[in-house]
Amino acid sequence: MTADPPAIVIVTFLGLAIGSFLNVCIHRIPRRQSLLSPPSRCPHCRNELRWADNIPVVSYLVLGGRCRKCRKPISARYPVVELMTMGLFLLHYSVFDWTPLLAVRLLFACAMVALFAIDLEHQILPDVITLPGIVAGLVFSLFLPPGAVSALLGAVAGGGVLFLIAEAWSRLRNVEAMGFGDVKMLAMIGAFLGVRLMLLTFVLSSFIGGLAGGVLILSGRGTMASKVPFGTFLAAAALIASLYGDGIVNWYLGLYT
Repeated sequence: MTADPPAIVIVTFLGLAIGSFLNVCIHRIPRRQSLLSPPSRCPHCRNELRWADNIPVVSYLVLGGRCRKCRKPISARYPVVELMTMGLFLLHYSVFDWTPLLAVRLLFACAMVALFAIDLEHQILPDVITLPGIVAGLVFSLFLPPGAVSALLGAVAGGGVLFLIAEAWSRLRNVEAMGFGDVKMLAMIGAFLGVRLMLLTFVLSSFIGGLAGGVLILSGRGTMASKVPFGTFLAAAALIASLYGDGIVNWYLGLYT
């Protein structure tokens, strides 16, 4: 794709703005708060933020990562999510250009960013994101890749494989291996990406999760019994699959032809 500077500027600012809204979702959805009201406030002193304090990334840097009024620190998650979202928007634009599929994959990326952060912080994967996400993925697949059949198979197989693993582990070890939020999240990933990229996501997330668990154990900050936020690894793997999954799968299959 040929670089288009005006388009890159638009996508950059759109990514930052959407990232700012995702921060609202990440903070309020786990607390079952409205996304529309009240206006953004300092989480410490509850002071309502001025428009100048809500400029993505810039306001955080200008204020030194602190509330203008009470001067207590504001989480670095805010600029990180904004920059992450901006980067993902630019990457998806570079892969999908101005096509209808770009809008769908950007919506999917936003959901993954929110689930990534919420599961990392709260160890939950809210139904308000995953269940509508399954429906949305299936509806979009009627008109766009991966197609209705692959999306339906992806949703069913995605939810089914994690459900069977969780049930088997629970019966064998009498402990809960993972929550049903992970099951619904992988079903959502299958609905958006199709069965092939859902399987790639599962493999990649297992690999990433295994590496993270190994690091925690070796560093003494975890044990074999420690719970890890698997939804966070699913989100990271799903974003890789969304961007580069077809190339990865084709490369892998090419090793055997």
